[in-house]
Amino acid sequence: MIKFDNVSFSYGKKEVLKNFSLTVNRGSRICLFGESGCGKTTVLRLLLGLEKVKIGKIETPSQLRYAVVFQEDRLIPFKTVLQNVELFAKDRERAVDNLEALGLSQNLNSYPGELSGGMQRRVAIARALSLDFDVLILDEPFTGLDDGNIKLAASRILKIAADRPVILVSHSKSEAELLGADIVYMK
Repeated sequence: MIKFDNVSFSYGKKEVLKNFSLTVNRGSRICLFGESGCGKTTVLRLLLGLEKVKIGKIETPSQLRYAVVFQEDRLIPFKTVLQNVELFAKDRERAVDNLEALGLSQNLNSYPGELSGGMQRRVAIARALSLDFDVLILDEPFTGLDDGNIKLAASRILKIAADRPVILVSHSKSEAELLGADIVYMK
């Protein structure tokens, strides 16, 4: 279980979270939903330890392993698609399986710069799904994908995440619905 307990956070004088509380249980699917700047990505950054809690607390089981799809694809340009995924994959078979499931079987030996933005996004999703993880973090994971590829990626996420928690940041209620996520409205 992950628990945010009355967490407040500011960037300088700009307060982005005030007394934010949230509980994420095993198998939960949560979508943080709200306007830009309301603190959705900050919640993820705090959970991942990329920012430090100053007021309130976050409780998590020790040794949680996170798989993350960031807003940016963060692919290594001089590594092939398969090499990018294999860097973090539990094993090569899982990497290839996820890439193929996301429609990238013809691009395993391509470099990120040779791919469209949507294809790069699917590589980033395949990379996260290829990790051995306890919690899946998705920060606007479907950016740049057409409807068919959003459905394809959502289906794969549901299959791989199974009974593990998924925390999604999105501006789209339909994306939350595709993942069966409960919407948490943020202001």
